[in-house]
Amino acid sequence: MSELNINTDELIRASVSLFIVMDPIGLVPLIASLTSKLSMEQSIKVVRSTIYTASALLLAFAIAGHYILEAFGISLSSFRIAGGLLLLLLSFELLLKGWELKGNEISIGAVPLAFPLLVGPGAITTILISLERYGMIVTMLSVAIVLALTMLTFSFMHTLNRLLGSLGSLIVSRVMAILIAGIAIEFILSGIDEFIARQ
Repeated sequence: MSELNINTDELIRASVSLFIVMDPIGLVPLIASLTSKLSMEQSIKVVRSTIYTASALLLAFAIAGHYILEAFGISLSSFRIAGGLLLLLLSFELLLKGWELKGNEISIGAVPLAFPLLVGPGAITTILISLERYGMIVTMLSVAIVLALTMLTFSFMHTLNRLLGSLGSLIVSRVMAILIAGIAIEFILSGIDEFIARQ
């Protein structure tokens, strides 16, 4: 029984950590504003594409994350810096002119919503740390739980979309751009700190 309790505690810790890093609640206003001009059917396709892509990325790194990075000779610190730079560029684009949702709903959901916003360097790093601390089973279960919670969270997007309206969506997208830029800077600085610590 104690072993079960320990596993349950580990599962809760792993799930909470991943949910906080992915922050689907914080992304709801952004996704709502970016899909405000799409039809209900198109918005649903965007959300599904986001979830499917995020699931594939999380499962891939949960199963073979270290091997993927090692195959390309990439350290976690370098991965954080690269992801931070990508997020920073995206935030500038969103702040200055807004993201033009070009392409179909699948490509929109994949980039930039699933990666790097929902599943970015922070989420991938959290997955790799969870693997080391708790093992494969707990990590995979935490991924499943967080993805289910993310789908539930995104289900409120349409209600928020109606409440925001066109002007509200514009304001939210610009505010989120600043927040994304801040997250990007944190990724870059933490990656630099890790790199310096290794020297």
